[in-house]
Amino acid sequence: MHVPDLCRGRLMLPYWLFFLLPCVGLFINRQLNQRSQVWSWSAIGLFFALAMGMRYQVGGDWGAYLRMLEMQSGRSLGDVITGEDPGFYLLCWLVERAGGSIYWVNTLCGMIVMAGVVRFCRSLPLPWLALLVSVPYLIIVVGMGYTRQAAALGFLMLGLVSLTNQSLRWFLFWTLLGATFHKSAVLMLPVAALASTSNRFWSLFWGGVISIAAGYLFLLDSAAYLWTNYVEADYQSQGGMIRVLMNAVPAALFLSLNRRMRLSAGEQKLWFWMSLFSLACIPLVVLSSTATDRVALYLIPIQLFVFSHLPFLAKEPSLRATIALAVVCYYAFVQFVWLVFGAHSYAWVPYQVFWLI
Repeated sequence: MHVPDLCRGRLMLPYWLFFLLPCVGLFINRQLNQRSQVWSWSAIGLFFALAMGMRYQVGGDWGAYLRMLEMQSGRSLGDVITGEDPGFYLLCWLVERAGGSIYWVNTLCGMIVMAGVVRFCRSLPLPWLALLVSVPYLIIVVGMGYTRQAAALGFLMLGLVSLTNQSLRWFLFWTLLGATFHKSAVLMLPVAALASTSNRFWSLFWGGVISIAAGYLFLLDSAAYLWTNYVEADYQSQGGMIRVLMNAVPAALFLSLNRRMRLSAGEQKLWFWMSLFSLACIPLVVLSSTATDRVALYLIPIQLFVFSHLPFLAKEPSLRATIALAVVCYYAFVQFVWLVFGAHSYAWVPYQVFWLI
């Protein structure tokens, strides 16, 4: 049910609090010593994890996740770990056996998401700006709506940091772990081979072998189901093109300006391919908007990466501040448009926590 327009502004206030917190971090960051920064990032990560976990009837799939948890009561451990998305369902199974609730599941998944977001943001030149970029869509929409895929994205972001540090094994580990929460994460495995800068032949070989094996294990049994429901059904994901374009804008900026970003060879290759994939989603979203929309979720990190580097393209501090302010205004506009005009934003508004209901 849609909330009456006159009431919606007041009911959206918690989301604007979420947006303003990274803004505060932007202003006080230079005043914090190393220890204070560790504590502040730990606190902000825990805050957002609890915001995802303690929500009540927030998100379009709230009822579906309740049913997923209830379904675990009659399943054996063997059925859980040999079924689809075994990581997520094992988590649900353990929570159900411990007498927990959906809030336990959502909080634990929120902690996974924020572990990836915080680790990824802190690897960037303007981490608080990167966190702000993540709030409107990654944290609010994905983190509070697509619990399984949000957790998979959190693991992927840990993997992207590892890949930037030339740790192929850890990228594969985190991505495969993410695939146990949502099988679509295996589609990101080829990035490891494409982005490798050393032992390229063996990286391509092993990356290809692992990608094929993982695709077989995670996707083969459900390939027909995925094709029928995401492609043949021709269901149009509302706003799919807009969300794809949100990745395409920083992708185009990266391809145009990457030589001025002072990146390592590994970063150049990784984000070159992530940019190409982001742009390739534009024609694909026309063919199958839902499938492309869901895959594009794994490309959201390009927004954080590019917009965190963008202010440093300017030499003058005042111009850097202006660019950073422009990024803040752009994402404030993104959040405003989604909250006010989003076709499904009513499922997020009002934001509620269970102990106040």
